Amino acid sequence: MAGSLNFERARFNMVEQQVRPWDVIDTRVLDVLGEVKREDFVPPRHRKLAFADLALPLEHGESMMKPVVEGRLLQALAVQADDEVLEIGTGSGFVTACLARLGRMVTSLEIHADLADRARARLGTAGIRNAEVLHADGLKGFRPDRGYDVIAVTGAVASVPQAFKDWLRPGGRLFVVRGQSPVMEAIVYTRKSESWFEEQSLFETDLKYLAGAEPPPRFQL
Repeated sequence: MAGSLNFERARFNMVEQQVRPWDVIDTRVLDVLGEVKREDFVPPRHRKLAFADLALPLEHGESMMKPVVEGRLLQALAVQADDEVLEIGTGSGFVTACLARLGRMVTSLEIHADLADRARARLGTAGIRNAEVLHADGLKGFRPDRGYDVIAVTGAVASVPQAFKDWLRPGGRLFVVRGQSPVMEAIVYTRKSESWFEEQSLFETDLKYLAGAEPPPRFQL
C-alpha cells in the first residue's frame, strides 16, 4: 500500500511540478498523464525513476522521452475523441497508452519485435483495447491503407520524410523532432490542403533518432 501511495504522489508531482510548468495546460492531457501508470511501462530496473525528469533507457539503445516532452507532444497534437492516430516508434508503449486514452484508435509501429511484444503486453495489462502495435518500420515498408488524423513520431529525424505528411488527412496534425543532435526542433505540421502544410515550431530538445533517420556521416579529411 505504501509503495502505491508513493507512486501516486510521484505521479502527481510529475504532472504539477514538471509537466504543467512547461506550458502544458490542456486539462485532458494533464488528466491522462495523471491516470496512466507510467511506472508500469518503464523497464523494471528503472521503475523507481519512472517520474524523474529523465529520458529512461530501453533496449536496443532506445529510450523513453522525458515526461515534459511527452506532455508537449500530446498537447501539440490536440487529439480528439474520434481521431485515428498513427504512432511511429512504440518504445515502451506509454505514449501509445496516452494517445489511446485521448483518441479513438491508435496504430503504433515498432521496429524491434521484442519491444513491440512487451508494449502489447503492457497495454493489455493497462486495459487499453483501442491500440494495436505492429512490428514494422515507418521509414521502410509500411504502407497504410488509410490516412490519419494524428501522427506522433517519437524519435528524431534528420529531415522529415514526405511520406509522414502524405499520410495525414486534411486538418491532420503531425508531431516530429527534426535536426542534428544536440540541438533539435520539435515541430507540429497541420495539413491545410493537399499540398499546404502549416508548420509551427514548438521548442528545442534533443532526442534519439529513429533507426534509419540519422543524418549522413560528415566527411572528414
